[in-house]
Amino acid sequence: MTKPKLITGLFKNRLAAEAAADALMKRGYTRDDISVLMSDATKSKEFALQARTHAADGAGVGGALGGVVGAALAAIVAVGSTIVLPGINLVIAGPIVAALAGAGAGAATGGVIGALIGAGIPEYRAKVYEAGLRSGGILLGVEAKSDEEADKLEEVLAALGGEHVRAE
Repeated sequence: MTKPKLITGLFKNRLAAEAAADALMKRGYTRDDISVLMSDATKSKEFALQARTHAADGAGVGGALGGVVGAALAAIVAVGSTIVLPGINLVIAGPIVAALAGAGAGAATGGVIGALIGAGIPEYRAKVYEAGLRSGGILLGVEAKSDEEADKLEEVLAALGGEHVRAE
């Protein structure tokens, strides 16, 4: 495998996304390997997080966990490198944050589609994911460790309810 493949899938709710994150962790991935994207409204609804913006230091979102949430996915969202892109209310956690930072502010200024394209997702798929995110979906992504692993991850995420699961 010459370049790591980013495997992405859209999940309709926290329970499905949590099952997928757990499956990824059972395959040897850590919370630092898994990227999560969702709308700020979905984060508030699904995770009952009380978030406060760190606008002064540009940090994004910090929050305290409230209520009962799934451990793996909640840890990524609450403790991971989480940012909220201003103006589009998209919560982003995990290694994809670095990809967006590397792409520069231009990726963020293009809205959700621009952010997804900046992370390496083709425009046509970014449009599908944007619609899913706006309707309350949660997008998971992970870089496969090998070509064989990429194929297996696609199968696993699809079996757990992931929609539009693809490797890039």
